[in-house]
Amino acid sequence: MGLLKRTILVLVMLAVLWFGAHIYAAWRIRTALIEGGMNEKAAACMSRRLSKRLTLWQMHKLEAFQEEKPTIGGLVRAARRIDDAKVVLVTTSSAALCTTGLAR
Repeated sequence: MGLLKRTILVLVMLAVLWFGAHIYAAWRIRTALIEGGMNEKAAACMSRRLSKRLTLWQMHKLEAFQEEKPTIGGLVRAARRIDDAKVVLVTTSSAALCTTGLAR
């Protein structure tokens, strides 16, 4: 029984770390977008969409956005520099949908 309890404890800890990392990444994205000048509603929408559709490594690549101006054009230029088609697609579609209010 001791081994089973330890295994369950390790699995629970790994799950907490995994979900905690995603929540933290979404929070960082939301904060960066707000600091860049995006309204809170659109920033929350984008951070939700990005954290659901991208891996942690892909979200880490999004730090390239900090080098660009906080505009849609700057966002697209930074996404192209990342050289990851899924990141570009998810980021540009999320930006378009969230800033126009079509996504929630």
